[in-house]
Amino acid sequence: MTAVDTGTAVARRHAVLGVTGVVTLLGSLDAYVIVTLLNSITNDLDIPLNHLERATPIVTAYLLGYVAAMPLLGQTADRFGPRRVLQSCLVVFAAGSALTANAHSLPLLVAGRLVQGAAAGALLPVALALAGRLFQGGARPVALGSVGAAQELGSVLGPLYGAGVAALTGWRGVFWVNVPLVLVAVVVMEFTVPAAPMSPQPGETGGTGGTGEPTGSRRTDLVGGGLLAVALALLVAALDNQDPQQSVLPSWGLPMLLGSAAALAAFVLWERRSRTRLIDIGRMRRRPFAAAMATSFCAGVALLVTLVDGELVAQSLLGKSSVGGALLLMWFLVALPVGAVIGGLAGRRLGHSVVAAVGMAVAAGGYFLIAAWPLAALTSHLGPLPLAQTDLVIAGLGLGLVIAPVAGAVLDSTEPGQHTAASAAAVISRTIGMLVGVAALSAWGLHRFQSLTAHLNMPIPGTANFGKAWPAYRHALDVALHTEYSDIFRVTAIVCALGAVCALGLAARTSSNPPR
Repeated sequence: MTAVDTGTAVARRHAVLGVTGVVTLLGSLDAYVIVTLLNSITNDLDIPLNHLERATPIVTAYLLGYVAAMPLLGQTADRFGPRRVLQSCLVVFAAGSALTANAHSLPLLVAGRLVQGAAAGALLPVALALAGRLFQGGARPVALGSVGAAQELGSVLGPLYGAGVAALTGWRGVFWVNVPLVLVAVVVMEFTVPAAPMSPQPGETGGTGGTGEPTGSRRTDLVGGGLLAVALALLVAALDNQDPQQSVLPSWGLPMLLGSAAALAAFVLWERRSRTRLIDIGRMRRRPFAAAMATSFCAGVALLVTLVDGELVAQSLLGKSSVGGALLLMWFLVALPVGAVIGGLAGRRLGHSVVAAVGMAVAAGGYFLIAAWPLAALTSHLGPLPLAQTDLVIAGLGLGLVIAPVAGAVLDSTEPGQHTAASAAAVISRTIGMLVGVAALSAWGLHRFQSLTAHLNMPIPGTANFGKAWPAYRHALDVALHTEYSDIFRVTAIVCALGAVCALGLAARTSSNPPR
């Protein structure tokens, strides 16, 4: 091969990496843009402030589709080729974006978000698989890290991107803009992304998924993926309480929880016995891998709770606009990548478990500080709270410290051929944490708010005592909101503390037959 041919091949590989990184970022952005749009959407759909439980499915629908589709569509690309799967998913993503942008009722909006999330679920695992196949040697970790960075960047840019675009076009424009972006990406992929099904590189023993079949002909684990999707869907349905004044869970909550547990148990049994698996847990160090999944789950809970409830605190108590709320959250979001860099450097000297445990402990301290924000300072509206900025930075740095150690522990505990699937599993675990965390804490927090305000009677405009009664009523609402948010962040701190304990298991025991 001539130097020109070699240069062309290298340029094409980098073009593939660039376009897949961009579409991964696009899918990640839409998971987070919703946090700064939620207030505008609820106002547009006439959802009152004291019934925010109706808006929870707007957040959880995308995450549910994302988690359910990710493992299935990642394996589908092994059979039908990355270009066809990516282009098909992008077209469906555009259709879901159009449905969301054009929705004038809550059910249609939730349906659009679900379609978006399901379509975006393929983007990360396929991009990781492509990076792993196209780059070898020392270039492979850099390529995988680039795709992972694009995924992480969505959490940093998403809230501010959503607020910025919405300020120019309204919240519907945030989703309409996806359509031309997707069409451009589909065209570019036609000339860059390979069409042939992906096959394992020489020396990779994990490409068969435990079946003995080459990757390109591997079957898709529809049963396993379906059971996982059912378990998560039942769990979200159990936490979707439209009448939180009566109880934390709806009347159907307990049966749904039992059904979710049964589906999850069936999923575990299936994965242990099936020849075709979403991930082959029999060929990895189970303790550090399980610890990485648990730590990633706890970090996911904290991440989305911060973004959703931090934005709501900014808009409801601090009196900020969606852009102002996004700017306040930037203290947290900028600290995340800074912490990730520090965690990567420190992990080389101190080890994965120490850095991750310290990170989760620091995050726990940050959330305890956030939970202690005084109501008087929040509602004074005299300007940004210095303590809020500092506490958000502490929480963001703590969660950022966890990113590199978890990724490193996942790779260290699996064979090279399973690095892509294992990395995707870590993202799935974190996304499940986001999904369960925001659903569970919202259900409990909204029940807490309703119980605190059940005795309040809203003053009627035009009555004789309205001028005196309204300020007292607003203060009582502020007290209830402050109590709700403080309790949620206090529970989040406890979750992070549990994550610190889980992170101690990232240190792998010595083995006579470690993964290669």
